[in-house]
Amino acid sequence: MPDRLTGRCSCGEIEYELSDSFMCVHACHCTWCQRETGSALALNGIIETENLRVTRGTPDAVETPSNSGKGQVVVRCPSCQVALWSHYAGAGTALSFVRVGTLDQAREIAPDVHIFTTSAQPWFVFPAGAKVYPEYYPTKEVWTPEAIARRNAALGR
Repeated sequence: MPDRLTGRCSCGEIEYELSDSFMCVHACHCTWCQRETGSALALNGIIETENLRVTRGTPDAVETPSNSGKGQVVVRCPSCQVALWSHYAGAGTALSFVRVGTLDQAREIAPDVHIFTTSAQPWFVFPAGAKVYPEYYPTKEVWTPEAIARRNAALGR
């Protein structure tokens, strides 16, 4: 992963940077993510919100429903409406799930895990050696001990 990650929306009104690496990158194949993104999956990098800084503009935080029924907050550009990151109910605003496709270095970020693969598109081919789970996964099987410690610290555990 590059040393410094920067990202933006499509129109350029919102720009942001990350001051640390992702704790984990999910490729989520659930039907909810497919519908929400209009694509075969959502690629989200998880990072502490304190390590995400908006460097240009003021994004909108939009409360939206989620598959869990607990809702999520999707942070979007107010002009082009591109989703930049989300906050899910389980972690509140302590963690941000950054849409990897909005990063300037998106080509350099690969998923650590593929989740909810029972609803993956039938034509999708998982890379050889990829961690693939039919639903969610046990964190200790995917996350490094350092990443787990970072997550726990962000969540006050």
